[in-house]
Amino acid sequence: MAEESILSIEKLRLSYGELEVLKGVDFDLAKSELAFLIGPSGSGKSSLLRCCNRLEEPSAGRVIVDGEEVTAPGVNLNQLRRRIGMVFQSFNLYPHLTALGNVTLALRKVLKKSRVEADDIACSVLERVGLKDKAGSYPNALSGGQQQRVAIARALALEPAIMLFDEPTSALDPELVNDVLAVMRELRETGMTMLVVSHEMGFARSAADRVAFMEDGVIVEQGSAEQIFGDPNCDRTRAFVRQIAH
Repeated sequence: MAEESILSIEKLRLSYGELEVLKGVDFDLAKSELAFLIGPSGSGKSSLLRCCNRLEEPSAGRVIVDGEEVTAPGVNLNQLRRRIGMVFQSFNLYPHLTALGNVTLALRKVLKKSRVEADDIACSVLERVGLKDKAGSYPNALSGGQQQRVAIARALALEPAIMLFDEPTSALDPELVNDVLAVMRELRETGMTMLVVSHEMGFARSAADRVAFMEDGVIVEQGSAEQIFGDPNCDRTRAFVRQIAH
């Protein structure tokens, strides 16, 4: 594992019976790096992300986050997941809690913060995602983009070492996408380490430090955004990039 790596994935395999979803993936992510996983549907991108915090149980291999092995037997998953922020395609907010309540829940229940301290932290991260004025609003009063930004704030509140984004904009109306991407861009500028599965190729081109192309359970090729989108080495990558450009 590289010295600066926050995330190290080693020979990771995932199978459902006869179906091999991940076929021995190796991948490292450096501190403060923003990497994109791209590839066709069913290539294993989301499964790879979900193995990083054991939402999926790998069949073999290792995942190490911030020096701790996620895949070790007996590991305290609740403690580890505090270090791994995850933002899903669906926002997964509690409808009966306000934006503030959704963000403070884990702070109070997991980190045992007092209500005052949790509220202070929540207000700070809601301000960071541009939603301080919506702290008292319930999810049904928020747009999809606002709900997704609350979900990002909820993950940020726990001060994770890495943020995983699984198709964070695919459930949003097109005009709401940019607000979420702006938050992700701000996170990048402040040094957050991020691994992103997304079809937002314009964002990947402009913001990613590295892009990895996945197909059929393996990483076929990885490199800078300029190289992967402009001059890929592999025919499979070239065909995919050509297809998404149309």
